Amino acid sequence: MAVRDGALVVRRGAGPERVVGPVAAERAREVVAALAEFAARGALTPVEGPVWDVRRAPEALGSGYAASRPPVLTLPVAFDPNGTVLITGGTGALGSLAARHLVTRHGARNLLLSSRRGAEAPGALELAAELAALGAHITFSACDPGDRKAAEALLASVPAEHPLTAVFHCAGTVSDAVVQNLSAEQVEEVLRVKADAAWNLHELTADADLSAFVLYSSVAGLLGGAGQAGYTAANAFLDALAAHRQAGGAAATSLAWGYWRLTEGMSGRLSDADRARHAAAGVVGLGADEGLALLDAAWDSGLPLLAPVRLDLARMRRQARSHSAAPTLLRNLVRGGADRAAAGPSGPSALLRTLSGLPAAEREQALLDLVCSHVAAVLGYDAATPVNATQGLRELGFDSLTAVELRNRLSAATGLKLPATFVFDHPDPAALARRLGEELAPPEADPLAGVLEEFERLESALLAVSSRDDTARTALAGRLRAALARLDVPDGAAGEAAGDTAVATRIQDASADEIFAFIDRDLGRDTGDGHDGQAVEEQR
Repeated sequence: MAVRDGALVVRRGAGPERVVGPVAAERAREVVAALAEFAARGALTPVEGPVWDVRRAPEALGSGYAASRPPVLTLPVAFDPNGTVLITGGTGALGSLAARHLVTRHGARNLLLSSRRGAEAPGALELAAELAALGAHITFSACDPGDRKAAEALLASVPAEHPLTAVFHCAGTVSDAVVQNLSAEQVEEVLRVKADAAWNLHELTADADLSAFVLYSSVAGLLGGAGQAGYTAANAFLDALAAHRQAGGAAATSLAWGYWRLTEGMSGRLSDADRARHAAAGVVGLGADEGLALLDAAWDSGLPLLAPVRLDLARMRRQARSHSAAPTLLRNLVRGGADRAAAGPSGPSALLRTLSGLPAAEREQALLDLVCSHVAAVLGYDAATPVNATQGLRELGFDSLTAVELRNRLSAATGLKLPATFVFDHPDPAALARRLGEELAPPEADPLAGVLEEFERLESALLAVSSRDDTARTALAGRLRAALARLDVPDGAAGEAAGDTAVATRIQDASADEIFAFIDRDLGRDTGDGHDGQAVEEQR
């Protein structure tokens, strides 16, 4: 091992003869001493290159940039249990779990827990007493880190004898609504609590030698969430911030959590329908112990972004086969598309072909079955639970978010562009099915079109016969006069204008030539023969 000039390394590369392997302790001490000496006299110049956590060295060296821009490998800062750990949202369900875990598992002795209400938050004093019994000192701060000045004051309160060693940003809030109902204030609130607070802490701790900067993100930032436009954006920002920090050599881990199986916090506010919907989608709630084990694994990984989510892949595959494709990021895990292709054609085109071949009653039942299957999927019903097709949609458990999800499913299944209010514009699943039937019904055939087409063929035949045989011509003219007389006065129209009777009278009195001219002119076959036209005109 040798210390070489950074510029020389960049120009020449490390060389293929260099082998990375274990180094004896004595040799390592010599290298560190040499580095310290070079640093003291300013002989070391920073190497321009991508920054990687040393735990990701294999990935860094295989990144494709190693030859031209050798990666800078950074060593993680060891966690100092005597330093101060800041936990935003520290009195909430996830913040409290993190606080207990840091004390019991990692030996943290000084915690600064910030939340909107601080020590006044429910359960805060009990948490402090519990952790104090374990030897930890707890300080509460009623603070909104999304406010820059408040964040500055919060960090200024960290005692010099216990400098800041780690940040856990667990604060968050939701304000769900479909996009057309989402106000600027709702978006601002969600972004301020998550994104603004994270950015303030990022900038204000730039000079701190942190061992951890853990951001509690959500899988919604990766997969999206119904009615969660603001929440999705805020969490995507946290994920990007972690990558930004790590690229600059700072500690950073963003955890895109799935939902936790807790009775408090945002998870605790989930309704039974919400939980059933998650389960139907194949997302299983994390228990506290399972989640904390994943926290430790992520912290140790050195990766900037991980998604600790428990998935029921078998259920997700069933969903992908029967209802809809899996989210893009999960397609390699859930190959429903391939199964659907192997099973045969599906989708709107196949549905329309199937419906077109059914009698009316069976068609209605097929659409009702389709609607009920998607209602069951959205509400998380198991296969044995039937859907009451005449029960009100709100009674079944639909809210504005699940209504949009059902609309999206029905749009995908039928190929129809349905309005966002489609579901609640109808009282129950049966009404939804009837409406879909109306939208999918083939256009009614024009009865006149077929008759006129047949008449065109018949007229040609009549003219061909009458041109060769005067007797036939006279007989045909009589039949046509009688038919036209019957057609001239529709059912229930006997009392209409006297002009109708006059037309019938003229038909009875018309000659064969005049009848054929009438056919040509009034029934759409104008031959342009001025004589025939004049005959009819004179007859009028």
